[in-house]
Amino acid sequence: DASWSPHWRGVLSMSHWTEASGKTQDTLEGLHLSAELTDQQKEFQQLARKFAREEMIPVAAAYDRSGEYPFPIIKKAWELGLINGHIPQEYGGMGLSIFDSCLITEELAYACTGMQTAMEANSLGQMPVIIAGNDAQKKKYLGRMTEEPLMCAYCVTEPGAGSDVANIKTRAVRVGDDYVVNGQKMWITNGGKANWYFLLARTNPDPKCPAGKAFTGFIVDADTPGIQVGRKEMNMGQRCSDTRGITFEDVRIPKENVLITEGAGFKIAMGAFDNTRPPVAAGATGLAQRALDEATNYALERKTFGKAIAEHQAVSFILAEMAMKVELARMAYQRSAWEVDQGRRNTYYASIAKAFAGDIANQVATDAVQVFGGNGFNSEYPVEKLMRDAKIYQIYEGTAQIQRLIISREHFGKYKK
Repeated sequence: DASWSPHWRGVLSMSHWTEASGKTQDTLEGLHLSAELTDQQKEFQQLARKFAREEMIPVAAAYDRSGEYPFPIIKKAWELGLINGHIPQEYGGMGLSIFDSCLITEELAYACTGMQTAMEANSLGQMPVIIAGNDAQKKKYLGRMTEEPLMCAYCVTEPGAGSDVANIKTRAVRVGDDYVVNGQKMWITNGGKANWYFLLARTNPDPKCPAGKAFTGFIVDADTPGIQVGRKEMNMGQRCSDTRGITFEDVRIPKENVLITEGAGFKIAMGAFDNTRPPVAAGATGLAQRALDEATNYALERKTFGKAIAEHQAVSFILAEMAMKVELARMAYQRSAWEVDQGRRNTYYASIAKAFAGDIANQVATDAVQVFGGNGFNSEYPVEKLMRDAKIYQIYEGTAQIQRLIISREHFGKYKK
């Protein structure tokens, strides 16, 4: 049950206990993880759950078939405050914690991860501005998103630079008070629906310049002359999410749209992931919970050899494994969200949560199809869509392999100090 939510039920890990021992009581209290959701968190969770079940699930299959952008659903979610939760209160938002946002994300993803990804892409596009924007930039670009249901997008990936972000070829050249941008981005979620983009471009032409100094982050209005939006890509899953290539041809961006300063872009782009990977893991967990629920209900109804298939050990063990994975994925995303909300660097936990939840979403969805048997392979039943939708969780916002690379670096770093 998604309502069983530690703000992690856990005791301190041994490494934390070692670090904390001998320190002040304040430090120990800072490491304590509370056991229950607050009343407000329960309200957010229930609101999102009700919206997902009543508004999203009934239309999910139709949007999957048509690939149409689910703007009517997004507008309703915006009106209820289920989108843009990260935006600080001083700019018109609710200023929700990452943990709170994750609770909402899991519930929405339970219904349809295509719709939820379209909504979540707003958080990814906004996050560089939230963490690195100045007051004027935040008022202008975050403020407008709380005034009407607008979308934004995170423009980093290119045809030849996905995991290898340092290989980005899009160039921005300073010309007077502007930067002139040329290049091509690919697989941009909300690419054709965004009001503005976060754009990462190379400003130092020296190929030997380290990534931490070679790139600059920009805010770009989507209607700026020279921006060409490509066709909507038809993908394996999450089909109603709007994914496109975007070409920048002599696009002029005013210098006041630079985030922090020239050369700071790579750190901003990567820093955003510590805040957005926990919600992505929460989305994968929501999909997995849905697959578990569908498979369990089916197994309790479907009969073979004179009894419900849930009573066959072969099937009951599959469902038990599925349940274990869902619970552990939930604990992982909640831990990673809690860490960042405490103001600590959560790269290690965010990558663990993202990698594990992405993997189990695929495993659990595949197992759900197996429990359904021949019916599971048919599009009239819901688990076929879940299996297609799950795959992208091992790819976007850092592949499963990149997460393991990050985890291993963070892990080894603890031993090399």
